[in-house]
Amino acid sequence: MATFLYKLGRLAFRRRHFVALIWVALLTLAGVGAASAPAPGTTSFSIPGTEAQKAFDLLEQRFPGASADGGTGRIVFKAPEGEKMTDADNKAIVAKTTKELSDGSEVVSVTDPFTTNAVSKDGTVAYTSVKYDVPGMELADTTREALEAAGDDARAAGLTVDIGGDALQAGAEPGAAGEIVGLALAAVVLVITLGSLVAAGLPLLTAIIGVGIGVSTITALANALDLGDTTSTLALMIGLAVGIDYALFIVSRYRGELADGRDREEAAGRATGTAGSAVVFAGLTVVIALAGLAVVNVPMLTKMGLAAAGTVVVAVLIALTMIPALLGYAGRTIRPAGEKRKPRKKKSEKSENAEKPRAAAKAGLGTRWAHFVIRRPAAVLLLGVVGLGAIAVPVTQLELGLPDEGSQPTSTTQRRAYDLLSEGFGPGFNGPLMIVVDAEKSADPKAAVATVTDGIKDLKDVVTVTPAAFNKAGDTATITVIPNSKPSSTQTEDLVHAIRDEGAGIKADTGAEVLVTGTTAMNIDFSQKLNDALIPYLGLVVGLAFLLLIVVFRSILVPLKAALGFLLSVLAALGAVVAVFQWGWLGGLLGVEETGPIMSMMPIFMVGVVFGLAMDYEVFLVTRMREAYVHGETPAEAIVTGFRHSSRVVAAAAVIMMAVFGGFITSSEQMIKMIGFGLAIAVFFDAFVVRMAIVPAVLALLGKKAWWLPKWLDRALPNVDVEGEGLKALDSRNSDSDPDNDRELVRA
Repeated sequence: MATFLYKLGRLAFRRRHFVALIWVALLTLAGVGAASAPAPGTTSFSIPGTEAQKAFDLLEQRFPGASADGGTGRIVFKAPEGEKMTDADNKAIVAKTTKELSDGSEVVSVTDPFTTNAVSKDGTVAYTSVKYDVPGMELADTTREALEAAGDDARAAGLTVDIGGDALQAGAEPGAAGEIVGLALAAVVLVITLGSLVAAGLPLLTAIIGVGIGVSTITALANALDLGDTTSTLALMIGLAVGIDYALFIVSRYRGELADGRDREEAAGRATGTAGSAVVFAGLTVVIALAGLAVVNVPMLTKMGLAAAGTVVVAVLIALTMIPALLGYAGRTIRPAGEKRKPRKKKSEKSENAEKPRAAAKAGLGTRWAHFVIRRPAAVLLLGVVGLGAIAVPVTQLELGLPDEGSQPTSTTQRRAYDLLSEGFGPGFNGPLMIVVDAEKSADPKAAVATVTDGIKDLKDVVTVTPAAFNKAGDTATITVIPNSKPSSTQTEDLVHAIRDEGAGIKADTGAEVLVTGTTAMNIDFSQKLNDALIPYLGLVVGLAFLLLIVVFRSILVPLKAALGFLLSVLAALGAVVAVFQWGWLGGLLGVEETGPIMSMMPIFMVGVVFGLAMDYEVFLVTRMREAYVHGETPAEAIVTGFRHSSRVVAAAAVIMMAVFGGFITSSEQMIKMIGFGLAIAVFFDAFVVRMAIVPAVLALLGKKAWWLPKWLDRALPNVDVEGEGLKALDSRNSDSDPDNDRELVRA
């Protein structure tokens, strides 16, 4: 592989105009496609194989035209101090509001709170429900604007008016200011690491181009493939981080090759052949982890994972082709590693210095740290494992759920509407349960439904059970149940399970099937499905990556150590997420206004994304150690060599990733904020504790055993040549066949 990538890098360097033109054309094509694509349609959320989804599908079949998936809106009114909503003036204002809403083109129905018993017992709070004939995310802007403006007259009359419901969902918007700050910090780190503005600009430029192609393609296909805004956000987040990192590793290796006296085209080829090989395998681990989300069998997660994986593939291809091309354009503006800008020297003096290999530099921080770890490996290993283990303790109290309007910032009208409904009707009113009774096989459907209703009324934590509503055929009914607890509480989850247990007995007695659905039940089923899929997913992803790393490192223990280190870092990161978002520690500092259950997809999502990123650092750091060991150094010397060449770049890459992910913490969306924080802290733990401390400590303790591989397996494995042995052989052939050995080696 190293030889192939070496040739690819040299070709891209020589044909830089052609390579740059291809990528600019692809970016333009993707941009035009995104601009001309139809607006995204419905972003349906389905969970195949769950009871809640089965009930939803049954409603679509038995209640045709009822717009079961249609958007909903709620306008919540609160009377001024000393007044009630039932006062004549206030009733008139509400009537005027409902009349204006009824005139909307996409509106199916608007309820009158005074005829539907939608007024609180004390008379101070009332609400109007609006039903639309299309899903909330598919509503026209004019319809959403009409809903938002519906309460203006009521507010002018002195009422408190807030609006909730999925009709107001406009997608998850990342914090733009945070992204800019993250990129600015990444630029500063790149300048410090690479030594010049031009060198620092290359990774930023290629990452932006890669993300532009990836996100524009997602936007262009959003309508056809039913892709949501969160898909683009994830692709943007991952694409920026890996795009910058992969380019950074190749540019850094290029400067090192220049410092070893190679000419610029040769240095570009060598950098692509060596660091590029690591980029390929690091990218493969990320792609495996993201594409593996398909095993969960949740369409939304599958699409998110595949879209982000596609963006990573683009980042790898750009790093292998566009970076060498841009290095050709940069010429002498990118200087060899360790060289500082000096007064111009005479050509003869310059040529004489160029032919000398780089002198041994003063030991840097990475080298000194590697020597320290080698002297005290047991102490470093113990401290790292115990420290991360302590941070992971909160995972034992992990509670899973999905964010609702109660997790929105208090500055939003959705959150205020949620709080008003809780105040007027109880916390469970924001998460009603819909019971669907399929009595098609029952001898007496009405009697079966009555049995269901009576049984639910006797259950604990039930406040209200509405009368059953039958379809035209009379074989299916819906019942609405209002719990006593908020939607995300464990009491509400227990109630859902209790209703389902009750339904099992009713089916045996009457033949009627009882199904529980609604947003709350959907969330519960989704969380359970993710929990059930976590172990198989972990086994698949870690297993495939383990096999891949055996091929890369030609070792059994190194990949095993890599996988165990990842598990430790991801558990510690999840522990930090629980402490902040569930317990509220440092919540004020991070803008967490409401604590509650952790987003149910967070564990499996972090396993996928963090595993891929963790293997990036493992590949980049340990391949350099493997390279040194293969070339004759002792295990201890190889550890020091790996740190001398890679630790600074790996640390810079980690800081850049943390900056990019940290930018999303400023988002107003709880889900995006949680993902940004979780990924940023996971990168910190994995890069600086696991890879920089635990990994060298384990390798120092294992010595030569770390690189042990059974002979039969060594013969069976393909030789991918990540260490660049083929390039070393190429050196010998070139030196024998090239008569012009006195040419200037470092040239533009």
